[in-house]
Amino acid sequence: MKGFRDFILRGNLVELAVAFIMGAAFSAVVTSFTQIIMDVINKIFGGEADFSSVAIGGVNVGKFITAVISFILVAVVVYFLLVKPFNALQARLNPPEEVDEGPSEAELLTQIRDLLAAQSKDGSVPRT
Repeated sequence: MKGFRDFILRGNLVELAVAFIMGAAFSAVVTSFTQIIMDVINKIFGGEADFSSVAIGGVNVGKFITAVISFILVAVVVYFLLVKPFNALQARLNPPEEVDEGPSEAELLTQIRDLLAAQSKDGSVPRT
């Protein structure tokens, strides 16, 4: 029972549940925006942007084409209205920290070479 309680109260599970609920709510917004874009496409091309009757070699692929177009439109909406602004906000609120990388690999190898050369001139054997 303790293991189950720990599982339920785990922070990631709660965050995942909130994300799932928010995603379901956001789905209605994305779907309606996609419909607006499809209506604009209909106005531009003067017809119905519905490919459900398209058949290639007797195989009906129209529903698949319509689904792919809808998926691409949803991905564009999510990227430009959610992901890109969120990443910009994160970058502004949490600027990357400068990390002191230290000497490069070439500089370290040069230092090792110089130390070995100095030790060999003294006649001492380098230690490992």
